Amino acid sequence: MKNMGIMIDCSRNAVRRPETVKRIADIMSGMGFDTLMLYTEDTYEIEGHPYFGYMRGRYSAEEIRDIDNYCSDHGIELVPCIQTLAHLNGIARWKEYEPIIDCNDIRLVGDERTYELIESMFKAVTSMFSSKRIHIGMDEAWMLGAGKYLRKNGYKEQKDIMKEHLIRVLEIAKRYGLEPMMWSDMFFQMSIGENTTDSPEVINEDICSVMPDGVTPVYWDYYSNDKAHYDTMMKAHKNFVRPFWFAGGLWTWTGFAPHNLFSIKAAKAAVPSCAENGAEGIFFTVWGDDGAEASVFSILPSMYYVSQLVQGINDENEIKKGFKDFTGIDFDDFMLIDIPAVTAKENGGGAIVNPDKYMLYNDCLLGIFDSVANEEDGELYGNTAKQLGTLTDNEEYGYIFRTIQSLCEVLAVKNDLGLRIRRAYKKGDKQALAVLADECIKVEALIGRFLESLKYQWYRENKPFGLEVQDIRIGGLMQRMRRSAERLKTYVNGEAEQIEELEEDILDPECAEKSIARGIWSPLWRKYYISTM
Repeated sequence: MKNMGIMIDCSRNAVRRPETVKRIADIMSGMGFDTLMLYTEDTYEIEGHPYFGYMRGRYSAEEIRDIDNYCSDHGIELVPCIQTLAHLNGIARWKEYEPIIDCNDIRLVGDERTYELIESMFKAVTSMFSSKRIHIGMDEAWMLGAGKYLRKNGYKEQKDIMKEHLIRVLEIAKRYGLEPMMWSDMFFQMSIGENTTDSPEVINEDICSVMPDGVTPVYWDYYSNDKAHYDTMMKAHKNFVRPFWFAGGLWTWTGFAPHNLFSIKAAKAAVPSCAENGAEGIFFTVWGDDGAEASVFSILPSMYYVSQLVQGINDENEIKKGFKDFTGIDFDDFMLIDIPAVTAKENGGGAIVNPDKYMLYNDCLLGIFDSVANEEDGELYGNTAKQLGTLTDNEEYGYIFRTIQSLCEVLAVKNDLGLRIRRAYKKGDKQALAVLADECIKVEALIGRFLESLKYQWYRENKPFGLEVQDIRIGGLMQRMRRSAERLKTYVNGEAEQIEELEEDILDPECAEKSIARGIWSPLWRKYYISTM
């Protein structure tokens, strides 16, 4: 493979400080990466567009030029990654851009104002980045043509709308001397209605005709541990009859803790397939979905591991030794940061679960996730907190371990708190409920300590914009702990005959007939404890 890179998300709530991006470039250079892809939806400056990235911590032109120069000096190509079709939630909120929104966050194809904005994007990018490569996005536009476009033009097949738009975007890119690449998922959606296939032939001549010359498809896949799956998908991409790239994932986007172990397992299947099927380049995404809670440096173990795999080093002991030499931290010690997210131990890390997030936000009275709570996990979190305590003094990364340690201290108590409250209530044990009310206040204080750790981590790595989201979410959680204590005390003191929330039966959050024995993946904050929204 000609290129090996990392894509850093700087749009999903967190915009990485320029100093953070430079530090990432340092690390990448030392690991052998050569391409840093800066994913910015609306978080870069465009002249004449004051609402583009407004109050989102967007990069100034000077900041990006400085980062670009720094990367170049360290042998890293900084590649702009923007969005020219969907994934522009940030601007969809403003009336300024409402006329060019088809539906959701998708641009209105065919409207000249859409292409005026895209031209402004390309003009801005070429003034800031020295690279001629550009990733133009165009993924997950599932409702393309279903809003204003449909009312204006009547029904048209998505492949025809996509082709119309791609031709216009590539014409603009060509004028600026840019070499675009784009996600390929929409081509599979247009063919079979899904992102993946068991048959490479779904990318046929008809689908290929939608993709004009001059654009490189990028196959993204973060979920599979099966090499045969990757082989099939890459054979499908070879049917585009042009070079293609592959994007794997270094999982930071399920909550506060990363999934290094799963990232490594997936890469062990994907990297050999890339080599055998002739992928021109490979990069690994570091997304920040739903709040960007995890530290961007929390995936250093998987980042180092995949760099070695791509360079042909497969011996695990050799890789672990190299990581210790590179970071000064034992590989297995650093991997402790995964434990809050990988409580499904029987899967050996082979599944994505995030109880570190949904059990944190699980309401003690509503108990939406009580049916998947595991009482023994409290001890797991407590032990993990103690183990992480040996790493918190590390000069460079200690603050990351401190954040996860403080989270584990919360979960060691809160993980099964709702179960204990409900059990005592059903027994009519008011003495136990009085103790549990005090425990709610204790948990509130522990959550406050966690928020302070997270605040330090946020300000160290990111621009301040976006922390307000964590303040609102976690601050709301602290208020709910106070309210839960109040409700329990009211009942214990005889001021209320019952606690209505605890009278409700608990159902499975996955709507399964039988409660799931172990963890699940519930990615969106609004699902965690809010009964209606």
